[in-house]
Amino acid sequence: MKGDARSHGLWEQSAPKGPTTVCLEESTSADVVVVGAGYTGLSAALHLRERKVDVVVLEAEEIGFGGSGRNVGLVNAGLWIRPAAVFERLGQERGTRLIRQLGEAPRLVFDLIARHGIECEAVCNGTLHCAVGEAGYREIAQRTSQWQSFGAPVELLDTAATERKVGSRIYRGSLLDRRAGTVQPLAYARGLASAALKEGARIFTGSPVSQVVDERGRWRVHAGRGSVRADWVIVATNAYSRTIWRTLRDELVALPYFNMATRPLSMNERAVILPERQGVWDTRRVLSSLRSDAAGRLIFGSVGALRGSGAEVHRNWGRRALHKLFPMLRDIEFEHQWYGQIGMTADAIPRFHRLARNMISISGYNGRGIAPGTSFGRDLANLATGKLRAADLALPASTPKEAPLRAARESFYELGAQVAHFFGARR
Repeated sequence: MKGDARSHGLWEQSAPKGPTTVCLEESTSADVVVVGAGYTGLSAALHLRERKVDVVVLEAEEIGFGGSGRNVGLVNAGLWIRPAAVFERLGQERGTRLIRQLGEAPRLVFDLIARHGIECEAVCNGTLHCAVGEAGYREIAQRTSQWQSFGAPVELLDTAATERKVGSRIYRGSLLDRRAGTVQPLAYARGLASAALKEGARIFTGSPVSQVVDERGRWRVHAGRGSVRADWVIVATNAYSRTIWRTLRDELVALPYFNMATRPLSMNERAVILPERQGVWDTRRVLSSLRSDAAGRLIFGSVGALRGSGAEVHRNWGRRALHKLFPMLRDIEFEHQWYGQIGMTADAIPRFHRLARNMISISGYNGRGIAPGTSFGRDLANLATGKLRAADLALPASTPKEAPLRAARESFYELGAQVAHFFGARR
């Protein structure tokens, strides 16, 4: 059982083996270089190859190494903030574009899975945003009303209906979003990579970018022991950005998030707990999430890093909180544990950057990486091929700016989560 920074926990054990890749060891050329083999970069590569564009993907570690291989696996529609808040931040025109694009993003994910035969335990039965208390219920009622004004297939469930879907009496109600679902996140990343390779993309792992040089109108990207010369560079490194594009990391506040997985539940337990396998998250400030996998394990997660004193604090909280949700699971243990980093922007809106001539990036998904990352990866591919203009994007172009007091805020969130979990779920 691992909680170290390089572990993908259960996802590594249960995902199909990824495609065979090697380190870049030669000088080559392409039309587009994609840096980062997570959802955004792999979606960009796959959509580029669908247009017969020559593309090379460079990954410093392995496919899905960052947040793409560590997250809960909820394929949600929209952003973390309510639709009304999107209008406040982006205005009516761009706000409408973004809401509609990300409302349709889960369909893009599940369509790609079906079209390319990606084995990733995909379940499209919706997700449940569960209300803790009356304040939480008011919050999800407002979200439901705002999404329904766009014609979204969302429904506000009462306490009894929520209990039937979750298997717990603890929630006041829930927002059921029928557009959404769950996947095995690392398997989805590996499946995107396999699909891109099958279409003719070239993917090199263990190949961190060390230098980028403008050579008479084309980019020379040095990585591994080789280099790639290309017209365009798509940077898709998000919260795991390093060296060359460290500014992309510095504009994000990294929020640690952990997951712990139980043994497979019995058939009787599965009949009560998440019988329809919706993914769940709640309205608490230090939120928690819950889902099941194909083998019937519960994956229970929350804010925090499984390192130092946090490992034991979060693990003990997980046992207490899970028992409070489901009294029948009094003595259950966690067989797997792992954690990663969520890249948070100041206003909970992702960022589009033109980093240089023909060098573009979208990052900062605020815990909503699967569907938005897939959708924005397609946008980046369309920008690089001229199918889409920057002015037509849902996101405005901006310049990376370091988040104020970033290091202090990151330490505060990690410590604050430990304090909340040390005292949490004790009654």
